[in-house]
Amino acid sequence: MLGIETSCDETGVALLRWQPEAPGEGLLAHTLYSQIKLHADYGGVVPELASRDHVRKLLPLVRETLAEAGLTPADLGGVAYTAGPGLAGALLVGASAARAMAWALGVPAIGVHHMEGHLLAPLLEADPPEPPFVALLVSGGHSMLVEVAGIGQYRILGDTLDDAAGEAFDKTAKLMGLPYPGGPALAALAGQGRPGAFRFSRPMTDRPGLDFSFSGLKTQVLLAWQASDQSEQTRADIALAFEEAIVDTLVIKCRRALEASGAHRLVIAGGVGANHRLRAELAAAGDKDGFRTYFPRLAFCTDNGAMIALAGAIRLAHGQHQDATVQVFPRWDLESLPPAS
Repeated sequence: MLGIETSCDETGVALLRWQPEAPGEGLLAHTLYSQIKLHADYGGVVPELASRDHVRKLLPLVRETLAEAGLTPADLGGVAYTAGPGLAGALLVGASAARAMAWALGVPAIGVHHMEGHLLAPLLEADPPEPPFVALLVSGGHSMLVEVAGIGQYRILGDTLDDAAGEAFDKTAKLMGLPYPGGPALAALAGQGRPGAFRFSRPMTDRPGLDFSFSGLKTQVLLAWQASDQSEQTRADIALAFEEAIVDTLVIKCRRALEASGAHRLVIAGGVGANHRLRAELAAAGDKDGFRTYFPRLAFCTDNGAMIALAGAIRLAHGQHQDATVQVFPRWDLESLPPAS
C-alpha cells in the first residue's frame, strides 16, 4: 500500500505491507518533506505556495520511498491518499497523483480522512490499542474528543468552538515574537519559565461538557504580554503559564471523557501529542485514575504518509474503495465514515 499525505504543509509518502496482527511491522519505508522554511517568512501557511510545493516534491518522494523499500510501482497493490479535511489545492495534488498512479497500475485507490489517519497512528506501534477507546485528536485546527467503538465507528464527544490547541500555540507564539512554527518554539521556551509567575484560566473547565475554546486564553496572554516588561524571562514565564493552561485543560477534558464513556484506554494523536508536558501529565493522570494512554512515536504525531497508508490498507482489506473520480473534501465529518471493523 502506498500512502500519500498532502493536506497542508508537509508532503508525506509511505509504503506499508498489510499485516492485520501487527500493522507496524509491515511499514517498509516512509519519507517526509516539510515546508517550514517556505512559509517562515509569512508567519503561517500560504495555501497556494503549499500546493505548488507539493507538485514539485510529491513524485520525487514517491520514487525515493520505493527505492528505500527496494520496490517498483509494479509491486503496489493499492494507493491511499488524504482526501480531507485540509487545504483544497494541497489535497488535490495528492488526490490527482494517487488516482493517476492507481489507474495506470490497475490497482484500487482510496481517499482517507486525515483525522482518521491520526486516530489510527498508534496502531503502528509495537503495543497498539484495541477498541473501545477514547481519542484526543489535537492536530492543526482540530481539537476533538472521539469515542471509538471500532474502526469507522466514531462518536464525537467534544470539539473545538474556535481556536484549537495547536492554533492557540502558534498564534500565542507569534504575538510574543517567537519564530514560525510557533508551537514547538513556545513549548521549548516554557522550559525556562518560572512556575507561578503567571497563571491563566483553564477554559470551559468550570462547567459541564467536553468542548474546547482557546481564543479567550490567547487574549489573556496578549494582555499579560502587553502589560509586562517584555523581557526574555517574562516571555518564558508567560510561555510556561500558557502551556500549563493548555495541558491542564486537555487533561481535565480527557478524564471527563473517559469517565463518561466508561473506557480505560486513551489515544493521543496529532501534533500537540508530541508535547512532553502533555505526555507526562496524562501518564500521571492514568496512574491515578486507572487508564492507559497510547501515543504514536514523535515522527508520527505530525502529518505523515504512514498513517494514511495504514488507514487505507485497513479499509481496502474490508473491500472499501472508490471509483476513479478525483474528489477532495476540505471539510469532512468524521462521524460520516462507514465502519471498517
